Amino acid sequence: MEPIIHVNFLAIIIAVVANFVFGFIWYTPLFGKAWAKELGITLEPGQKPPAGPLIKGMIMNLIGNFFLAFVFYHNIAVWNPITWAQPADGGLAWQYALTASGFTWLGFYLPVDLNTVAWEGKSWKFFFINTSYHLLSLILVAMILTHMMF
Repeated sequence: MEPIIHVNFLAIIIAVVANFVFGFIWYTPLFGKAWAKELGITLEPGQKPPAGPLIKGMIMNLIGNFFLAFVFYHNIAVWNPITWAQPADGGLAWQYALTASGFTWLGFYLPVDLNTVAWEGKSWKFFFINTSYHLLSLILVAMILTHMMF
């Protein structure tokens, strides 16, 4: 039996935009200065980063957010019995979202984030800024996808 996955592109687009806005808030007003300092980026007061690299980064971030949401949608869907033409198991959307985001973060993001400390010499402060973002970002995307999927 093959899984039947009906992709909801509206859910994916909403998740991409929400994740992009969340990333902007996280890495600009909330932790932007601390994150930049940990990366060794210094700007004079009132100085803005160059527009070219900023635009390139934003475009690449949108593309990455799309791939995250698209693949995550499929990963979440395959754990739903309905995808396999089975009766629903009574699981709630938020339960699927938290389980999927938690295990994805634990298995795929946390190890990479830990390696930035172990092998790239990044600080624990940098680690906590990034890994917290990754976990919350996954939860946000999963909540949107599951509530529009099930």
